[in-house]
Amino acid sequence: MDIPALDNYETALKLRAMRNQVLSSNIANADTPNYKARDIDFRSALNEARGEGISLTRTSELHLGSAPAERLDASVRYRIPVQPTLDGNTVETDVEQAQFAENAVQYRATLSFLNGHIQTLKFAIRGSD
Repeated sequence: MDIPALDNYETALKLRAMRNQVLSSNIANADTPNYKARDIDFRSALNEARGEGISLTRTSELHLGSAPAERLDASVRYRIPVQPTLDGNTVETDVEQAQFAENAVQYRATLSFLNGHIQTLKFAIRGSD
């Protein structure tokens, strides 16, 4: 069953999960020479996934549309370090850990909002008990 109101939650959860992977990869590579830290600008990635960013016009039915996952992958950007290291690694462990923790909290909050929305829908369908 496709419920358009839940699509935003799905997209947000996918983005949060993807950002979690990117941030954990940064933390795992904190000691790797020349590793460049990456991150996702959540707001612009969400707008892009919703189709509110730059969009391509399909001029023929034979043209393929861009898949949502492809658009999400394109939103990963390199992070500019506050203090780069001599070995070329741009991971700042304290920044990465703080961003990871914040993203985890936001992921759980999105799940809570989704659960509330589902409970509201269930109540509307069943009525009062």
